Amino acid sequence: MLFNSIEFLIFFPLVVAVYFATPHRYRWLWLLAASYYFYMSWKAEYLILIVVSTLIGYFTGLRMGKIPEKSNRKKLLILSLCANLGILFAFKYFNFFNDSLRAIFNQLNLFYNVPVFQVLLPVGISFYTFQILSYSLDVYRGHKEPEKHLGIFALYVAFFPQLVAGPIERSTRLLPQFFEHHHFNYQRAADGVRLMAWGFFKKIVIADRLALIVNDVYNHPTEYTGMPLIIATYFFAFQIYCDFSGYSDIAIGAAKVMGFDLMQNFNRPYFAKSIREFWQRWHISLSSWFRDYVYIPLGGNRVTQGRWYFNLMVVFLLSSLWHGAAWTFVVWGGLHGLYLLVSIWTAGLQAGLEKFLRLDRAPLLQKLIRVGLTFNLVSFAWIFFRANSIADAFYIVRHLLVGLELKTNYGLAGGFYGYIFGLVMIIFLLAVQVGQRRGSIRQSLALSPVWLRWAVYYVFIFTIFTFGYFGTTEFIYFQF
Repeated sequence: MLFNSIEFLIFFPLVVAVYFATPHRYRWLWLLAASYYFYMSWKAEYLILIVVSTLIGYFTGLRMGKIPEKSNRKKLLILSLCANLGILFAFKYFNFFNDSLRAIFNQLNLFYNVPVFQVLLPVGISFYTFQILSYSLDVYRGHKEPEKHLGIFALYVAFFPQLVAGPIERSTRLLPQFFEHHHFNYQRAADGVRLMAWGFFKKIVIADRLALIVNDVYNHPTEYTGMPLIIATYFFAFQIYCDFSGYSDIAIGAAKVMGFDLMQNFNRPYFAKSIREFWQRWHISLSSWFRDYVYIPLGGNRVTQGRWYFNLMVVFLLSSLWHGAAWTFVVWGGLHGLYLLVSIWTAGLQAGLEKFLRLDRAPLLQKLIRVGLTFNLVSFAWIFFRANSIADAFYIVRHLLVGLELKTNYGLAGGFYGYIFGLVMIIFLLAVQVGQRRGSIRQSLALSPVWLRWAVYYVFIFTIFTFGYFGTTEFIYFQF
């Protein structure tokens, strides 16, 4: 069931109404049933996987809680990690490694006949697997008491607003909220609905409109050179941001209506002044997950310099594989790791150059240059993320600056008005985000006069229905 579907517009109000009408002690059961139904609407059989993963995480956590010595809990932690990662590997990564080995063996003229695993990737498997793993690790470390209520733990794993594409919540944050008695609060619900509306706008009006042009170019890259490739690449940068942050807004807003607080997942990432800052603003729940459960346990930066560089690259490469089982994602993650290493190696040179150019005396110009450079580096890496193959990605890279003719129509979907509309929406998005520096626009709107508030609402709804693309396209991160 897609957020941007008629089914969800019926499903969500019904879930909320029954939730608040149900006695507190039974609400977990209703939310769990609704969450499982939500997940089964894609493919009912995959409910078995999420139930199996839930039971593994629950019983190993329960058992670890009965063992006082941390060293003696390690076997149970390994069991949980291996079982859950094993399921993830089988459904998401087996064919990738299998095909890669087949290619190597074929180059060596060696026989290799391991069959392909014919199965569809279960939606959300990377998200709920990492949520279970963080719980197991928190219990192992003693940061979280094991959850004794199986139903509540199952709800923590399958909570429908953030089940399919996050945010990846921590057990220490989300689990206690399921025991709280939430009363319907109009202001909270209204704020949640406003956030959901903004998420729908970013998805339907901006992301899906930009996708028409992006898909046209990236699905047939060899038909284009120069400006069409540049336009599609920049448009994809904003498409993926509006698509994923739009999902997060809808998820956080839906949870807020029912009284739950999910963590912020995006914080104006394209205003980042460095690659390091970009990853502090982009997909925050995942980047913080890798920081806490991979980077720091590896030693972080409290190791030798060479080992520190190794730790950084491991995190980026693992993060790239988390996103998808393809070499395009590996290159994308490797590029970001390389960006970060180069920025570390050249920190002194950068500071010296900025001082020589006297940018320290023009802080706004200095910021604009840093933001512009970071955005272009990120956009270049997005080529590999979006490309359908390594060959397509390298074709686009080689032909970005070939034949840079300025035309009113490049033969792209929607023609001239299509990319002008996309450009206007991007400028509008950036203007809104600049306004957010001084505080929440949603809160300011809530405090505005009634006539102004509702005028904005009507214009907003009119814009969605007039300019939105209602092709019920999936969110990009559903494939991860």
